[in-house]
Parts: sequence; structure tokens; C-alpha cells
Amino acid sequence: MLKHTLLKAVEAGAAEMSRFFNGQFIISNKEGMNNLVTEADHASEKAIFEVIRQDYPDHFILSEESGEIIQDSTFKWIIDPIDGTVNFANGIPICCVSIAIEEAGQIILGAVYNPFINELYFAQHGFGATLNDKMIQVSQKTDVFSSCLVTGFPYTYLDSPNGPLQVFEKLIRKGVPVRRLGSAAIDLCWVAAGRFDGFYEHKLQAWDSAAGFLIVEEAGGKVTDFSGNRYSPYQPHIIATNGKIHDELVSIVNGGEVAG
Repeated sequence: MLKHTLLKAVEAGAAEMSRFFNGQFIISNKEGMNNLVTEADHASEKAIFEVIRQDYPDHFILSEESGEIIQDSTFKWIIDPIDGTVNFANGIPICCVSIAIEEAGQIILGAVYNPFINELYFAQHGFGATLNDKMIQVSQKTDVFSSCLVTGFPYTYLDSPNGPLQVFEKLIRKGVPVRRLGSAAIDLCWVAAGRFDGFYEHKLQAWDSAAGFLIVEEAGGKVTDFSGNRYSPYQPHIIATNGKIHDELVSIVNGGEVAG
């Protein structure tokens, strides 16, 4: 039943994305430069909420646009109604709905749906990860130098040692391809599908990563914070890889050099 509701919810949100995409809609700005929210974000969130409340009216909800809707429940829905809003607002089809379900502090289900390229990623804890109902696995690359990586930059950049620009420069000066797609949820799913070998980002929110984090792990990958500790969506730093390059990427993000 939870899986059924989750899939209904991502489909409902994606239907609203598709309805507004490349059309006319209201765009406003949240805190920070180019931190957009659109009429479509709110419509997607509303549609998702309606599905959840129909089946589970007593569940806790954490959503990017509405924040916490606190309920006395062991279940929490962690929702990004449109991940990649800047892309969406500019007609770039690299954006998605991302929803995870947490039970008693553990992410147990996750779904990420990009309707524009018809890709639905799903994972259930202990049961593997799928893309459009077909099982997926992470890549087999064994070193960062030969890998294809993906990252993102925070809207508010903090000039700290080994910050996002410094790590990015270090990698590209060594010739390592590093992409910047603008949707952390898709970045994670593409690691899970073996398209990227690793992903790192300095500042994410829970709704950005909760579903994708589970999808990577269930596809055989590894996800940690910058210290290499088990990942929690409630802290800002993330490194997600195929597992084989993980320790090396952790070292690089913390100031180490790229071998090769």
C-alpha cells in the first residue's frame, strides 16, 4: 500500500510539472540568488499532498515548499515537488519529482520521476533499485581519474577550505569530466544507473537527497558524508559513488590529490 501511494504521488506531481512545462507560470525568488519557486512547484506539491492525505492522513510530511507538517507518526514523507526548479523554469527537461518515505528514522522507500524523459526510479530498502521496472546497478570504474563525476554548487557559496569551486577546479585540472546538471535527485539516480561513477555536493537539504540516496544504495553503491560516515539526509554534505572509487573521492573532497 505504501509503494502504491508513493507511485501515485510522484505521478500526480509529475502530471502538474508536465501541465506547466514550457508554458506561462508565475516565478518568484526564495532566499538567495536564483533560488526559484514557481507556480508549478506549488501545484505539484498540492497534488502530492492530496494523494498522501487520501491514504495516510496521519503521516508526518516534510516538503521543500511547505516545510514540516508535523504529525505523531513513525512515518515521514520527504518531498521535493520539483527538483531542478531553475532547469524547469528555463524549459530544460532535467528536473523531477522526488519523494522518500522514512519509517522510524530509516528511509524505506524512494521514487524519483522525470516525466520529460520518461524515467521513473524506485527503490525499496533491501529489494534493489529499478528504472522503469528494470533492475539497475552502479558502474564498475575503479579510480577517480577514469571516472565521470557530477556535482552541484549551493546557491549561497561559503568560502571555506576545500569548497565546491576548489574541489571542482582540482578535478577538471586533472582532466576528470565533472558535470553539473542542476538536479541532485537526478544526479543520484544516474549514479545508481551507472551513468555517473560518483557524485558529491557541499550543501543539500533532505528533500534533495532522501530518495536518491536510497536508490544509489539499493543499486549497489555507497553514500556517506564528507568524513566517510553513514549518510543522513539531515546534514548537508554528500558523496555517492559506485563504492569502488568512494574512498578516493572522499580523500579528494577533503583536500587530497587526484591520482593519475
